Amino acid sequence: MGTPMRRSSNTNIWYTRRTNETMRLIITTFVGIIFGFFLGVSFPSLSLTKVNLSSNIFPSVDLTYIEDKYSGLSTQALLNVWSALKGRRGSHKFNNTKIWIPTNPRGAERLPPGVIAAESDLYSRRLWGLPGEDLIIKPRYLITFTVGIEQKNNIDAAVKKLTENFTILLFHYDGRTSEWDEFEWSKRAIHVSVLKQTKWWYAKRFLHPDIVAPYDYIFIWDEDLGVENFDPEEYIKLVKKHGLDISQPGLSPDSGMTWQMTRRRDDTEVHKDTEERPGWCSDPHLPPCAAFVEIMAPVFSRDAWRCVWHMIQNDLVHGWGLDFALRKCVEPAHEKIGVVDAQWIVHQTVPSLGNQGRAENGKAAWEGVRERCRNEWTMFQDRLTAAEKAYFEAMGIDPPNSTAR
Repeated sequence: MGTPMRRSSNTNIWYTRRTNETMRLIITTFVGIIFGFFLGVSFPSLSLTKVNLSSNIFPSVDLTYIEDKYSGLSTQALLNVWSALKGRRGSHKFNNTKIWIPTNPRGAERLPPGVIAAESDLYSRRLWGLPGEDLIIKPRYLITFTVGIEQKNNIDAAVKKLTENFTILLFHYDGRTSEWDEFEWSKRAIHVSVLKQTKWWYAKRFLHPDIVAPYDYIFIWDEDLGVENFDPEEYIKLVKKHGLDISQPGLSPDSGMTWQMTRRRDDTEVHKDTEERPGWCSDPHLPPCAAFVEIMAPVFSRDAWRCVWHMIQNDLVHGWGLDFALRKCVEPAHEKIGVVDAQWIVHQTVPSLGNQGRAENGKAAWEGVRERCRNEWTMFQDRLTAAEKAYFEAMGIDPPNSTAR
């Protein structure tokens, strides 16, 4: 009888001890959970994506990816793992030497700013010696003529008026460049030849504002201009004196002309407005009564040309309608655009470029050219009006009446 009683007592003792250990484990686990919860809410959450980590410590690692993939692990655990991995890399030091500067010119973001040459020029340079010694003088003005060989004597007379302050650029629409070598100055000039193209086609492609940036003024002239009464240096003085960003010489009364604004006056150095035929001007400060020059002999300041170049349409080569829109590039236009009367020219109206067209459908070559000129004028007006309307509507502004003629 004693033995069974002893076995029952031992069993009760073991059972009681096991129950106490289980309760202790449950209580300890519960307390740990409660403690961990309150400890966690006592500190702000830590995100790897919000920690500013040196690229020398964490090179080329997408921490966001790590955090997303292993979101169940604590941040400290991830840092510990990465520290261990880093230690296996040895003593190799990583330097992030990549350059990316969004404010650099488009396409040059990877270059250090100090090496970027965003602008160029049309200055000729030597093939020897030091670059800094190439230029004895840097011309301050650029003059371009769009020419055919038949007008070479006219151009020769104009170029002989120029000083060393001018770079000379000839655009040849007839492809005959070597015949200009009879003039000594031609050897210093720049010659660009593409058959049957207009000066605005050339200007859009070869006179980018970053190419002509060194020049204070850019003359974009036709070939049929008489310059007997024109002095380019005196002209520039008057342009500066009267604050003109866009200008042209006055046209002598015997010139072929359409607009009163460009007719030379005898009683003033410069004029900026005029009276036109009744009904031609809706506003005395708008073209063709003000803020207006023609496209046969315009002169642009550097800043004005930067704007005008962007307004020239790549596919509209004749430039018709451009004269009415030039005012959009300066402010106030009726003060910044004018005609220089004290230095005047003669527009000879030689239709040499018109003869570069092609006869079609019973029309002479020049008739086809003139028809395209008129069509381009309408197209330019429509594009400008549509662009302005789209802008104002996007800004939530009621578009004003169209100002394109």
